[in-house]
Amino acid sequence: MEVVWAVGQLGAVWVAVVLGLIVVPSALGISLGISEAYMWVLVKTLELSSWGFPCSLDSVVAVAVARLTEAFQVLGGCVPELEQWATIRLQKSAKKPQPQMPRIPTANGIIERDETPMEKEIALLHGADFEFSHIFYFCRKGFEAIVEDEVTQRFSSEELLSWNLLTRTNVNFHYISLRLTVVWVIGVIVRYCFLLPLRFSLAAIGITSMIVGTTVVGQLPNGSVKNYLSEVVHLTCSRILVRALSGTIHYHNKENRPQKGGICVANHTSPIDAIILTNDGCYAMVGQVHGGLMGVIQRATVKACPHVWFERSEIKDRHLVTKRLREHVADKSKLPILIFPEGTCINNTSVMMFKKGSFEIGGTIYPVAIKYDPQFGDAFWNSSKYNIVSYLLRIMTSWAIVCNVWYLPPMVRKEDEDAVQFANRVRSAIAHQGGLTELPWDGGLKRAKVKDTFKEEQQKNYSKMLVRNGSVGSLSAETESD
Repeated sequence: MEVVWAVGQLGAVWVAVVLGLIVVPSALGISLGISEAYMWVLVKTLELSSWGFPCSLDSVVAVAVARLTEAFQVLGGCVPELEQWATIRLQKSAKKPQPQMPRIPTANGIIERDETPMEKEIALLHGADFEFSHIFYFCRKGFEAIVEDEVTQRFSSEELLSWNLLTRTNVNFHYISLRLTVVWVIGVIVRYCFLLPLRFSLAAIGITSMIVGTTVVGQLPNGSVKNYLSEVVHLTCSRILVRALSGTIHYHNKENRPQKGGICVANHTSPIDAIILTNDGCYAMVGQVHGGLMGVIQRATVKACPHVWFERSEIKDRHLVTKRLREHVADKSKLPILIFPEGTCINNTSVMMFKKGSFEIGGTIYPVAIKYDPQFGDAFWNSSKYNIVSYLLRIMTSWAIVCNVWYLPPMVRKEDEDAVQFANRVRSAIAHQGGLTELPWDGGLKRAKVKDTFKEEQQKNYSKMLVRNGSVGSLSAETESD
């Protein structure tokens, strides 16, 4: 009986601490400084655990000899020659440039490529006459693409410059020293025995509040009061969910935040992108109807907010989707639509092709760039490798989710611009602001094979390059002369 009473008391204290120090301040949009203190301790810990070679071998030896000399002097000995040698060594080592920490590619890089455009390389390669050895250029390009192409590596987690004491980075970082191993074990205990239960509690409170709050607000008649309460519920629950991720988010250029009747488009790294954005404003979501817990949340939120959910059969009807989105945008009193035009998650290093459907609707586009800091946790969701439960477990056992969000100036489609050109212009702006690599490939290549039309287009480009540089013409002339 006493054990049950003690467990009950402990649970009551836990709930009181969670509600009083985290949930209530988060709901009110204030901070008690706990997150800032946690991030400060975390940064200092990662700085101390980062490995490298801070000094040269001469410096190490010289310092050791200097310490021995001091010991001999304390014991009454006198070794002036040794002391003089150590002083000279220390002076020399201070003048020498210190070796830097070995750099590791931020991506899973195997091949070091030349960034020169292919057309320029071919122009430099080919002279007036065609030589059989020129085919080795295309052989090299083919081998590079087979070993490591620029598309599939965007669907796996990026590598870090140093180990962040998590178990999902490069295996070479797992054991470096006994000190780091001890620190890593302590980190595992903290993350799984303290942070995970705390974050699970916050997530449960946030999701439950979202379902209950939107269900209650959904019973009210349509009007300004209902819209206001709906925004309050969404903002409050989003703030709690961000706390459940130990999220530290920096929003830039808030004067460019999406307005009602507009379309917000952003690069896509993780399912939590929507939570990151709704932490600073309310949006109408667009997506497919799901089952399970996600379906419960969708059915509850759509009662209070004009989200646009599609059945599986409707999502394939592009005209129907466009019609419903246009009707939403036409009503300037409705929340801005949030769309991720890539259609899949990319690993926080690049932006891939934007689907043109989002840019055929009309209206004002509000671009948003999202960039996560992988040093504190990998936010990328590799859906082909992890299911949603495994992914959320990885996220909730990371150190924190740290990211920057940039609101870009609104953009409208030009008169002489089609939907594809407009989408590419918006994508370029997002990639430039977020420091991301811009790639023209379809993110659907994560699960599908390359279309034959893409292959034919590349073959046409090669042919045009060769003809433009005169290689094909000189080869034909030689053949005719023979």
